[in-house]
Amino acid sequence: MRTALVLGGGGVAGIAWQTGLLHGMACAGVDVTAPGWSDMVLGTSAGSTVAAQVTSGTSLGDLYARQIDPALQVDELRADGSLTDVLDLFARATERAGGNEQEFARLVGAAAIAARTVPEAERRAVIAQRLPSHRWPDRDLRVVAVDAVTGRHRVLDRGSGVQLVDAVAASCAIPGMWPPVTIGDHRYVDGGVRSDENVDLAVGFARVLVLKVGLVEPSDGKFERERALLIARGSAVELVQPDENAIAAIGPDPTDPARRADTAEAGFAQGGRIADAISAFEMS
Repeated sequence: MRTALVLGGGGVAGIAWQTGLLHGMACAGVDVTAPGWSDMVLGTSAGSTVAAQVTSGTSLGDLYARQIDPALQVDELRADGSLTDVLDLFARATERAGGNEQEFARLVGAAAIAARTVPEAERRAVIAQRLPSHRWPDRDLRVVAVDAVTGRHRVLDRGSGVQLVDAVAASCAIPGMWPPVTIGDHRYVDGGVRSDENVDLAVGFARVLVLKVGLVEPSDGKFERERALLIARGSAVELVQPDENAIAAIGPDPTDPARRADTAEAGFAQGGRIADAISAFEMS
């Protein structure tokens, strides 16, 4: 049976938690990033970074070290905007869109284009540092971004003609914090504008494992609707979220780079504890 690994958004702390969790599970004997386990890896925002990293051929141990060792950590930029600003932007767009999801995304995209941020090239350089390889892997890796002008989402993969660094940068372009990413004639923003996990894009896979950071939870119930769609289409869905220790390590702002080491370590410990349950899901 074909299995999908879905990695959701959650800032730099989300990257750290997911990396630690995946390494912890692997050390306990369950490597869900291995080609024999996951037939497709889908990443959104922070999850796109992790998805590109774990399919790069770099070991989970090395990726984990890059989270907990200050000498190996990427020197992240400081954004002009804050997470509070982003949430306020989303709230205004939600009110104006009147339930139209594409209009919501278009409004957010317009605000992102107008926002004052660091230059696009500087932000791209940070994303490039995050990725051990800048080439698409010979695996089914999919990255979600949203067109800032039309509000339509796009799933980028090795057949899309888009460079991997640009795809991940687009998926990680939090509106109001980071600049939209220019790809051809289009500008793209964070895939989380559509959905933090975009788990419905894994329709057709028999098993779907979802790592959901989910600390800034929207009230529209979109994830539950996406999960219900998968189940209705015959998928078994297993959800993993940060436990109490990981939530405490992440703190109030998942975009804060200072939380990376503690969060990765909490994720590692959690991964070891849940490995048996994930192994049972694999065999179901």
